[in-house]
This record gives sequence, structure tokens and C-alpha cells, in this order.
Amino acid sequence: MLMGLHLIIGNKNYSSWSFRPWLAMKVAGIAFEETVISLEAKDFKERVTALSGAGKVPVLIDGETRVWESLAILEYLAEKFPAACLWPQQAGARAHARAIASEMHAGFMPLRKQLPMNTWRPVKHRVLDDEAAANVIRIDAIWNGCRERFGAGGPFLFGSFGAADAMYAPVVWRFRTYAVAVSATAGAYMQAVMALPAWHEWRQAARREPWVLPHDEVDWPDVPRE
Repeated sequence: MLMGLHLIIGNKNYSSWSFRPWLAMKVAGIAFEETVISLEAKDFKERVTALSGAGKVPVLIDGETRVWESLAILEYLAEKFPAACLWPQQAGARAHARAIASEMHAGFMPLRKQLPMNTWRPVKHRVLDDEAAANVIRIDAIWNGCRERFGAGGPFLFGSFGAADAMYAPVVWRFRTYAVAVSATAGAYMQAVMALPAWHEWRQAARREPWVLPHDEVDWPDVPRE
């Protein structure tokens, strides 16, 4: 039986869902082992389904406990490691953080579709349709609202880094990769996230990966890399 926490994730270049709990655990100083399974591996579904009935990554293994879905993993970690303060301590701020994290988990499909996470693609603007552009406006408003109301204690959405930041971190990647225009407040927030040592650790590992997923390469058949 595996000892300690073990996180099963997909490709670091493409798997936005995997990035969320991985980043939260790294920033919080929560020790864990990781296993990367490429999303296009022939045995991907078989291997991951054996760990969770959903057959999707990420999956957190803690002894006999299996937790899948990024937001559920973050909730589990918040309960197991209360000192990490993954959710704000003040009730109103905590409720707001959970609301925007859930909105991210369930929404913004046009943006996800048009701007897939791709950490090695050189920064280059991509034109968005009206629905994806509306998603950008909404996310920018969320970030501005959080920074204005709850961000006095640090550079992140609720001051210190937490679960809500982890949920939106792949959006930071997308906005950077595709040169999405945002407000000054949102841009400063992005810089704070991108300055995290864990961000750079993930980025370097992603760029060493050999796997290429054509459906996540918007320039296909070209696969430009920074």
C-alpha cells in the first residue's frame, strides 16, 4: 500500500485539472508523491479507472482513501491540513472563495475550448469569439472583485494563496499563452501567481515532456515551443 499522499496527474503541459491540486499542495508545503500518466496513453483509462470510477485525473490517494475531481481534492486537503488555510478564515470571504471556485469548476467552457492549456507554446494572441470574450470579462471581474474586497493581506485573490487561486491558476496560464488583454489589477494578480516557485517547477517539468496532444495544439500541425 502506498504511504503518504500520492497524486496521479496527466501531462503537465496540457492538464489544467491536474495543475490545480498540485500547485495548492506545493505552495502549502504539503508533502506528496506524484505519478504522471499521459492523457493519450493507451492504458490511461484502464489505469486511472482502477483508482477512481470516473477514470479521470487528478486522483489523490491517501491510504485507502481515493479522491478525484480537483475541487473535491482541495476540500479534502483543507480538512486534512487546516493550518494550510486553503480557504479564508473569515466566513464571508470563505463563502465567496467557494462560490468562485465552483464557478470555475463548472463554467467557462467557451474559453477552455478556444484556449487550451499549453505551457510550452510561445506567447501569441488568439482571437476569441463573443462567448469566450465574455468569459474573459467575467473572470477579470471576479479577480478585481476579490482583490478589492479581500486582497489586503497579500497579492492573491484573498490575500494569501489558497484554493481559489489554485482553481484559477490554469486560467493564468491561458491568458499568458494566448496574450489575453486584462485589466491592470488582473495583470498584477497574474504576475503574482507566475512568480511562485511552484509555477516554475511545473513549467520546467512540462517542457521536458515528450508527449504531444494535437487537439490541444491550436497551431497544429505546427507545435511551436518557447
